[in-house]
Amino acid sequence: MIDYCSALRGRFFDIAAVADSPQEIAQHARYLEDGLLFIAEGRIAALMSWEEGQSHLRQPNDWTDLRDKLIVPGFIDSHLHYPQTEMMGAFGEQLLEWLTTYTFPVEGQYHNAGHAAQMSAFFLNQLLSNGTTTALVFGTVHPESVDALFAAAAQHNMRLIAGKVMMDRNAPDYLTESAEQSFRQTRELILRWHNHQRLGYAITPRFAPTSTPALLEAVQRLREEFPDTWLHTHLSENPQEVEWVKSLWPEHENYLDVYHHYGLTGKRSVFAHALHLQDAEWDCLHHSDSAVAFCPTSNLFLGSGLFRLHTCWHKQVKMGIGTDVGAGTTFSMLRTLGEAYKIGQLQSYKLCASEAFYHATLGGARALCLDDKIGNFAAGKEADFVVLDPAVSPLQQLRDARCHDIYERLFMLMTLGDDRNIAQTWINGECAWRRDTLEVAA
Repeated sequence: MIDYCSALRGRFFDIAAVADSPQEIAQHARYLEDGLLFIAEGRIAALMSWEEGQSHLRQPNDWTDLRDKLIVPGFIDSHLHYPQTEMMGAFGEQLLEWLTTYTFPVEGQYHNAGHAAQMSAFFLNQLLSNGTTTALVFGTVHPESVDALFAAAAQHNMRLIAGKVMMDRNAPDYLTESAEQSFRQTRELILRWHNHQRLGYAITPRFAPTSTPALLEAVQRLREEFPDTWLHTHLSENPQEVEWVKSLWPEHENYLDVYHHYGLTGKRSVFAHALHLQDAEWDCLHHSDSAVAFCPTSNLFLGSGLFRLHTCWHKQVKMGIGTDVGAGTTFSMLRTLGEAYKIGQLQSYKLCASEAFYHATLGGARALCLDDKIGNFAAGKEADFVVLDPAVSPLQQLRDARCHDIYERLFMLMTLGDDRNIAQTWINGECAWRRDTLEVAA
């Protein structure tokens, strides 16, 4: 008999193992039309067919009936900014002008702990209501912004990684700090929050243009002192940004070399965007075991460029999917995958459903070096997952009735789906959000 706390019956899809090619993803894809998931103390005890699993039940009816739903691992958002939630959909600018016009004024509010707490609660509810169970998140330069976010995430026992922005030039006075102040405040936050419950700290220099050599040296010192933290920053998002980096850092071979010089590439280093990379930069990412975050909705919204999925596979660089709220225009990973498909189409790359869901689940976990903990339904992993209602509108119902297999159904979800398709979100073996109450579960 399996020792379990709860059991769910439904349809299940995941990718059973990490992959180094789209073909391997297809080989590792697993679908159970009628499955039984056993949960014990916040972890996956077992996933098996109903036929096999019913003999392990304590009583014949000791299970929750979700047979009309599709259950997938929790979505992993590899890059977003929680303070920018309140400025989503800001009109008319590309990256550098957008930062000056919209982003910096909004981020200036987060010295106020009350405002940060209010927006943290709203932000986490948006994640949960969209099926996102793990995220890598930017705060602002204010320690209050990170304290508020971590405190709110701890209440849900979420697996969340976040960090205070580090920035000491080329920003308004009210958002800049000295390198030493940034070092000191970041170190205090690491000691307070890193590895507390399921929380992790990401050392977060905004990007090379807002960093002096002294600041990146401070980041390097922190990374050396706390080698199990994450490094989270931006890389090569916009052509004007790339030219700016060349003018600010002329002694370096390329944009990535600025970070690499200070020892900031490597395992648990995640670089958002990576749109305009030279071959040498791709090679450095691969050899250093760094990861990138593909952010399709924000790349399109800001007119930044098209991420090269084929090159990322060819160069064997780990990748996750990021909504990049607030330049990104949705918290929905389903909608984000739909935009990723369109970006692939513009480059003659066919992003199939199994690959897309891999990037949003196990592939994202691998990019964050968490694939031993989350990302699929392997026994022993943390029980973070999403219960999807595959047909919540007349159009979806019509299309769903004509799907021939699970891959067509998943593709329909990622092109026609959104937050309405999220029926429940489970965190650490407990239902943390459910659509029938439209709020975080008690």
